[in-house]
Amino acid sequence: MLAFLGAVICIIASVPLAASPARALPGGADNASAGSAAAASPGPQRSLSALHGAGGSAGPPALPGAPAASAHPLPPMPLFSRFLCTPLAAACPSGAEQGDAAQGEREELLLLQSTAEQLRQTALQQEARIRADQDTIRELTGKLSRCESGLPRGLQDAGPRRDAMADGPWDSPALILELEDAVRALRDRIDRIEQELPARVNYTAAPAPAPAVPTALHSKMDELEGQLLAKVLALEKERVALSHSSQQQRQEVEKELDALQDRVAELEHGSSAYSPPDAFKVSIPIRNNYMYARVRKALPELYAFTVCMWLRSKSGGTGQGTPFSYSVPGQANEIVLLEAGHDPMELLINDKVAQLPLSLKDNGWHHICIAWTTRDGLWFAYQDGELQGSGENLAAWHPIKPHGILILGQEQDTLGGRFDATQAFVGDIAQFNLWDHTLTPAQVLGIANCTGPLLGNILPWEDKLVEAFGGATKATFDICKGRAKA
Repeated sequence: MLAFLGAVICIIASVPLAASPARALPGGADNASAGSAAAASPGPQRSLSALHGAGGSAGPPALPGAPAASAHPLPPMPLFSRFLCTPLAAACPSGAEQGDAAQGEREELLLLQSTAEQLRQTALQQEARIRADQDTIRELTGKLSRCESGLPRGLQDAGPRRDAMADGPWDSPALILELEDAVRALRDRIDRIEQELPARVNYTAAPAPAPAVPTALHSKMDELEGQLLAKVLALEKERVALSHSSQQQRQEVEKELDALQDRVAELEHGSSAYSPPDAFKVSIPIRNNYMYARVRKALPELYAFTVCMWLRSKSGGTGQGTPFSYSVPGQANEIVLLEAGHDPMELLINDKVAQLPLSLKDNGWHHICIAWTTRDGLWFAYQDGELQGSGENLAAWHPIKPHGILILGQEQDTLGGRFDATQAFVGDIAQFNLWDHTLTPAQVLGIANCTGPLLGNILPWEDKLVEAFGGATKATFDICKGRAKA
């Protein structure tokens, strides 16, 4: 900054101010006369010449052939103010030094601007605080004046009144003392505020210290988060291990069950004197809408099934009716085996129909098996151990719904009721079993020949699970021993 000021002073000092009056005069003689007059004029000009040296007061040199200056003396010229160029200790800066000086000046200017902005913000804050204090003083002064002026005129004219807080009159000595104490307290408060005003004016806002970082709390939280993450990872590993373990155990159990089932099948094929634990039959003697048997056990959701039974129809060639029907909420025809009139026997699943190539018109015992799977809606129909027909697209990909009602001998138009006598079954039903998978042709043949009898894993033929209604009867009967004589 000092270098910049020195350069400006040097530039100003180098301008020839003394030549200005000479150029104002016409002709060279006038210039010479002006120079002589300037040299001869007493007074302040000599003092300025003394400051600038011996040649400081002389004008420009006289032109050759010009007349002498003393021939026509001119009036004294007016004095002109001159700049005093005081020599500086340092010489004028060079180009490189001027660049460095300019860079330093810009930095210093930025610093000064930031300092000025801070001072301006501080002044604005102090002004706002002073105004707030002045408003407070005015408010307190007003309250003090109101207290000193006494009670309002309306209250004074109204006579003695009682205070809501104190039980004495308004002009009681105690109330006057309380008012005086309040006035003194207000006056003291005003004095304190007035004393604090100068200190607040000179107060410079310093940045508030940053709150101490609770390092201990943060470290504890980090530690707890690490422990929680480790626990979650451990639990995830345990879950994966348990899943693998349970899958392996399930596979092992399935293998053992398959081995046991194969062993049981081998044993059953070796004996023809099998007697089921509950050897009985359900008889419906006449066609009506009130005789039937109901299975007490609820069925789960099924994606495949095989239902097998022994049937002896006594319809007299007018159709077998309905050996069984399974209804669920919202769908009365979830599973139905039906033969109406002279139509062929039909299998209904979710109101979808497939005609079965089965015939029971000779009034004899016949073994019937129906197998179905939701995959592609495949179905198989067996009679007396032989496959009679098969098909597909029967309610494909539709699972059998659970928690329905299974009725033997009647077709349900609603859940568990509204039977139709024309669709009732007349005859005998025995060994009604239900599995949640499709049986193999060999298993079906073994059941039909009484060489490999099996009980349904979902619904076995047991006396406690079957209840007769409306005149239908239950009687002891072993189909493998008594079908010939029956």
